[in-house]
Amino acid sequence: MEKEKQKEPKLKRVFLQKKYNLLTTVLVAVCVALLSGGGVFWLMDRQVKGLESANQAMGKINTVYNALYYNYYKDVSQQKLVDGALNGMVEALGDPFTEYMNATESQELNDSISGSFGGIGAQVQKSGSEIKIMSPIAGTPAAKAGLKANDVIVKIDGRSTKDYSLNKAVSLMRGKVGTKVSVTIKRNGTTFTKTLTRAKIPVKTVEGKLATEDKQVGYIQVTSFSENTAKEFKQTVQSLRKKGAKSFIIDVRNNPGGLMDQALAMSSMFVENGKPILQVVGRDGKPTVYKASNELDDGFKVKEKSIVLINGGSASASEIFAAALKQSGNNVTLIGTKSYGKGTVQNTLPFKDKTELKLTIAKWLTPDGTWIHKKGIKPDVEADYPDVAYLTAIDTAKTYQEGQNSKQIKNLQQMLVFLGYDLDEKSGYFNEQTKQAVEKYQTDNGLTVTGTADKATVESIEAKVAQKVTESDNAYQKAVEKLSE
Repeated sequence: MEKEKQKEPKLKRVFLQKKYNLLTTVLVAVCVALLSGGGVFWLMDRQVKGLESANQAMGKINTVYNALYYNYYKDVSQQKLVDGALNGMVEALGDPFTEYMNATESQELNDSISGSFGGIGAQVQKSGSEIKIMSPIAGTPAAKAGLKANDVIVKIDGRSTKDYSLNKAVSLMRGKVGTKVSVTIKRNGTTFTKTLTRAKIPVKTVEGKLATEDKQVGYIQVTSFSENTAKEFKQTVQSLRKKGAKSFIIDVRNNPGGLMDQALAMSSMFVENGKPILQVVGRDGKPTVYKASNELDDGFKVKEKSIVLINGGSASASEIFAAALKQSGNNVTLIGTKSYGKGTVQNTLPFKDKTELKLTIAKWLTPDGTWIHKKGIKPDVEADYPDVAYLTAIDTAKTYQEGQNSKQIKNLQQMLVFLGYDLDEKSGYFNEQTKQAVEKYQTDNGLTVTGTADKATVESIEAKVAQKVTESDNAYQKAVEKLSE
């Protein structure tokens, strides 16, 4: 560890959102080389050769563009060719977090950081040819419908997503508040379809309350890391302190991440000044270390005993926060399940036509130098929702009745058992006992008694299960118990 005090580098945005000018960067690099004395001409020669090589490649691209535009057997859009070339270069990297965004997609990204938008509330990524959910945002249509991290979206409004770019998939799922969109999900080899009503995805990212089990425990849920998250978090802590909170549970489960500066600011609140929070490593391999400081947290510290809840939907900035508190925080415990595992940093390059290139520029490491990418962070204490929480949602486009046999019916049976209905058969065969259980459920809940599991019955059962699962939050209960000891 260096004894000499290191000045903290500044970051404007996290994943990242700091804007920069590529040409300026190149010119600055050349100027630094000129001032450095020895090796100047070697470096300039290397850069010139690199530019020559790039010019040759661009010449070939230009030739292909002209050949297609002027000689293809039918008219082709210039914009289509340009977008195709840009997307092709990006996709060649094989990095799901690097993407070229058109004007609409760029605006949607900025909205998700600084404003609200109409959508289903799911953070998604491109994984090979698949559109995969990273995390549903708590309280949104996606979360309420039971969508989970690692679910694959195979269709949107009945059309296959196989050849869709990530941007196209996102733009199709977003739309005017109150309108509907159907998504077909593949989970563990089973597919099902959900019709969601687009809602206003909340701007407020932090909610807090006192735990009903212990009024000295403050519960704070952080749903994403947007422009005002650290400010909202500070205000929430202050409010809960006034109400009597002596310890805190910080819930970043299903938090897909966001801005790095907000994660740094929040982490610094729990870490003694001078201790490391994060390391960022660019292509030169040299780590830039960020340490807790008054500059990051404005002198606001949380010294109360705290617990952080994580799960497979906790990604990116939420993992930065969890890792910082685990390794550098005082008396902080992680409870839940292994996090998602996104250990890279993105930046955006804006263009005059309002399009943007979001590209991975570095990887981030935990305070002790661990890269959690594709590995995730293991909690100190493992605890999770009941197994029924991870059952495949039932396809409501079908009706299930006596004599049928399927995985969907097996899930229905397990849900009914979880809700307290007597069922010996849980193999997926819809027998007389299953029919009686469905009839009893319909009677108990004011539904038309038919003994068949139609759309209304299935949706009612899933809603009841979701409510009971929330009440059976083992990770939360363990956190309360630990803080109340």
